[in-house]
Amino acid sequence: MKAFQLACLSVVALGSLGLIGCGGPAADSTTSTSATGGSTTAPKGDPNLKGTISVDGSSTVFKASEAVAADFMLAFPGVNVEVSFSGTGGGFKKFGAGETDISNASRPIKQDEIDAAKANNIDFFEVPIGYDGLTVVVHPENTWATQLTVVELKKIWEPTSTVKSWKDVRPGFPDVPIKLYGPGTSSGTFDYFTKVIVGKEKSMRTDFQASEDDNVILTGVAGDKGAIGYFGLAYYEENKDKLTAVAIDNGNGPVAPSKETVTDLSYQPLSRPEFMYVKAEAYARPEVKAFVEFFLGTEGQAIVSEVGYVPFETATYDRIRKMFESGKTGSIFQDSTGKPVEAVLEAAGF
Repeated sequence: MKAFQLACLSVVALGSLGLIGCGGPAADSTTSTSATGGSTTAPKGDPNLKGTISVDGSSTVFKASEAVAADFMLAFPGVNVEVSFSGTGGGFKKFGAGETDISNASRPIKQDEIDAAKANNIDFFEVPIGYDGLTVVVHPENTWATQLTVVELKKIWEPTSTVKSWKDVRPGFPDVPIKLYGPGTSSGTFDYFTKVIVGKEKSMRTDFQASEDDNVILTGVAGDKGAIGYFGLAYYEENKDKLTAVAIDNGNGPVAPSKETVTDLSYQPLSRPEFMYVKAEAYARPEVKAFVEFFLGTEGQAIVSEVGYVPFETATYDRIRKMFESGKTGSIFQDSTGKPVEAVLEAAGF
């Protein structure tokens, strides 16, 4: 792993907004952090390649993008990659308005988001980048809820929920007040969780602490013995000394989230792919094309793994490149919840 100070790179967090870049905005009210992934010797690219690439969207995918961007800018010092996070939905709004080159997403793009892009003559490539598992977390002193069923999760989170204490979840659980933390309503993680757990996207009780910043969820759960929350596996792996991950029983016995259970898709229904959406017009620029190729290449795959995501098999990345080479734009992953990325690509002819 490298620290950003090895080059003129900075990572800043602005509440719900993060930026990384060389020569980016002043950081008077920001918090500097170290890089979360990458190698100490990034391969050198074309020193004459120049330009700025704007990336926004999912806070979950942000962790991979910032790490890949760090190595990419060492390899291509003339290119500045600005990576921000405003949630999957917030990122798609900017993307559809033509404000960004790449939109990170923790769910497939929706039809209304496609329509908004089309209204502004924006076409795009859909790029799966790896698997992640949504991780349900509790306080370390919570020794009773180390495993929960999908039915119990729905009971906790559904709009009609009457759960106020852990004793309301399961007989034998203690009478400890329950407090809920989760991503905000513009988050793709929120969309996915509500769809597979509650049964209807965006359908959830309203009395939970919502934030697009995973650190707010982490701090909330870590500070309250009765709290429960959820975010991506990558962020949990980074902070597993502070929280306990809950094993999920989908009817076939409890399965704990891990790279192995996400890879073999046994961690259900909370395993999912992550995406980048690349504006076709931007991809025609050599610096954007180089960044996407870097992300999908050996270096990028290694970083995806280092920051806690599960990279695809080499053959799957080959399928994704084949899709690029064919010029296929638009989405093939709508309505693909629960399907392996490989199966979706194969069904589309790649």
